Amino acid sequence: MAAPAELSPPRAPAPLDPAPVDAAAAPVDARLSAAIADWRQWLISEKRASPHTLAAYGRDLGGFLGFLAGHLGDSVSLAALRDLQPADFRAWLAHRALDGLEKSSTARALSTVRGFFRFLERRGLAANAAIGAVRGPRVPRSVPKALTVDEAMDALESVGELSDEPWIAARDAAVLALLYGCGLRVGEALGLDRRAAPLGDTVAITGKGGKARLVPVLPVVRRAVEDYLERCPYRLGPDDPLFVGARGGRLGARRVQQAVQTLRGWLGLPETATPHALRHSFATHLLAGGGDLRAIQELLGHASLSTTQRYTEVDAARLLDVHRAAHPRDRGR
Repeated sequence: MAAPAELSPPRAPAPLDPAPVDAAAAPVDARLSAAIADWRQWLISEKRASPHTLAAYGRDLGGFLGFLAGHLGDSVSLAALRDLQPADFRAWLAHRALDGLEKSSTARALSTVRGFFRFLERRGLAANAAIGAVRGPRVPRSVPKALTVDEAMDALESVGELSDEPWIAARDAAVLALLYGCGLRVGEALGLDRRAAPLGDTVAITGKGGKARLVPVLPVVRRAVEDYLERCPYRLGPDDPLFVGARGGRLGARRVQQAVQTLRGWLGLPETATPHALRHSFATHLLAGGGDLRAIQELLGHASLSTTQRYTEVDAARLLDVHRAAHPRDRGR
């Protein structure tokens, strides 16, 4: 069967970090290279890091080691890491600031490097207390950006119009229905296999860190998935991906991002309208409707209630905006 053509994708955004270097390709000696390989394997087997997380950590550490090679004038070794002073770490942070990198990106990179040093110390390979004396940039805590109910519904109703291929239109509609109707992460929805298709009252999800949860499936979500499966031109076995691309392989997150990016232009949605914003909207709208915070925490798969509590701030901020716009005593202030 000839593979249907996908919608021509919009131009991909520029990467966050200029010319990122993976840790595996950094200028290091043989012993440090072996330690990096062990660290990556530990992240996979012990921390259950996703491919996306693993790639981000690799870029963070690679950027640090690449800077050190130029800063020290030689390839980086375990001995060199042991001898680093606080001033060396601060020079790296200053270098990132001069490159115009976001504070949040630098804070994450510093966290990655600290984690790598902890790994080296636990393995008895290198210890350096200097990194503990280095403070990262102050990053304002970000508050999730939820769509309004009307915006979310417009997105769900319009996504099927992005493709002339009925099965692709149905597929994209089913994916967005899972994000907004079940609160799934993009990776969780796209990681489902055919045997786990949400065709019943609940769907079993394995989230970050292997944390399992059971999520209710609304009838409208179930119908969207059923419609996609009826139209899908590929015969999907139990172990095949539930959501496939035009060539039959597992659908990538970039395709979903492109679809929502196109919807932003079509519907005049804010720049904060992303696939993950649909998950935020799921939680915020449940909370606004009187949903219990603990129950929402379980539905989202958050390990900590404090993460879920950010949605309280979102809802309170929205209510305050409505109050200021509508209450007679607030007008004109």
